Amino acid sequence: MTEHTVTAFEDELKALDGKIAHMGGLAEQLLSRAIDSLERRDPDLAEQTIGQDKAIDVLNSEIEELAIQIIARRQPVALDLRQILAALRIAGNLERIGDLSKNIAKRAMAIASENRPQQLMIGIGHIGSKAMEQLHIVLDAYSQRDAEKALQVWAHDRDLDAIYNSVFRELLTYMMEDPRNIGLCTHLLFGAKNLERIGDHATNMAESIHYLVKGVPITGDRPKHDTTSFLTPEKMGE
Repeated sequence: MTEHTVTAFEDELKALDGKIAHMGGLAEQLLSRAIDSLERRDPDLAEQTIGQDKAIDVLNSEIEELAIQIIARRQPVALDLRQILAALRIAGNLERIGDLSKNIAKRAMAIASENRPQQLMIGIGHIGSKAMEQLHIVLDAYSQRDAEKALQVWAHDRDLDAIYNSVFRELLTYMMEDPRNIGLCTHLLFGAKNLERIGDHATNMAESIHYLVKGVPITGDRPKHDTTSFLTPEKMGE
């Protein structure tokens, strides 16, 4: 490659990183607002949140197009190729996080008029905070090319699963105690499951980052601790 070609290639890779950073920031904002709308029963905020998902979809398409152009023009190898493939995978996971956040906001709209015990929202707040934490750390890991930080997210996915298991049992208890709680608790259960799935996508991103930096996949089985696996994503309304 000539010096000019190398500089142009580096600029393209920086542009790809910039789009991932922008998309990650939007995904964090979308998730935060979705959780707030659910906790506060705020249909206006929920509606605004749902509309914001389109911007994430647009960025995902732009990243895919740019990645394809770079591969076609530069025929990258080794670390450069891993960077492009990691960007594609991370963008795909961020797009799904946007979709799941939108689903949470839809649940907020569905229960906006419901009276609900404040106790029910404590668990939702815990799982929401953990999902936000996992997403924030994994985005930092990508921007810093920090494999150890990515491994931390990968290992801590079981913590989010444990919180989800607790919320699941609590909501089932409320439904069994009073059938009038079934509608409300079902929507909250869908929201909690979406948050647990966001943790899974953060873990996917962590695996991509580790491979990007180290050139080898994370070894060992993924540390899952979801004891409600009989509820498939289809059954949970994804």
